[in-house]
Amino acid sequence: MAEEYDLNTDELLERKWRHKSTLGAHGQWRVEVGEPFTVGSLDAGIKENSSNPFFMRKDTKTSFQWRIRNLPYPKDVFSVSVEPSERCVIVKTSNKKYYKKFSIADLDRNQLPLHNDALSFTHVNNTLIISYKKPKEILTLELELLKELKKLNGTSEGDVDCKTQ
Repeated sequence: MAEEYDLNTDELLERKWRHKSTLGAHGQWRVEVGEPFTVGSLDAGIKENSSNPFFMRKDTKTSFQWRIRNLPYPKDVFSVSVEPSERCVIVKTSNKKYYKKFSIADLDRNQLPLHNDALSFTHVNNTLIISYKKPKEILTLELELLKELKKLNGTSEGDVDCKTQ
């Protein structure tokens, strides 16, 4: 796992995971928080359409937040709900043009339940912004982590002296 923080605001900018393959080689990075890697154009000149919906996670101090860009429908078309049995959040439109299921990895790692009342959403500038209020357990864990990060010395470029294995 690798995380990137803003040293001025203590905001988590990026979190990505990398697992080893069955043969022990390093696998691809999987971005959990922050903007995913953009592939760009392929050798044949094929490029992904820029008007496709774009899903990313960007957390705030008090909530987990996801942004889905390029969704031109009005707010009343969207339905955002929690499915506790599947441990996921479901986003769908009444016009059946968009459907997305995603889990909250932080809650899964800490085995915390999902609550529908912690979920809210808004739609601004063709972007659906979904917020899930962080539980007290997550807030205390992040506070402890922040205390540990303050002990590390960051350089002017943003690198932190840490030991690697």
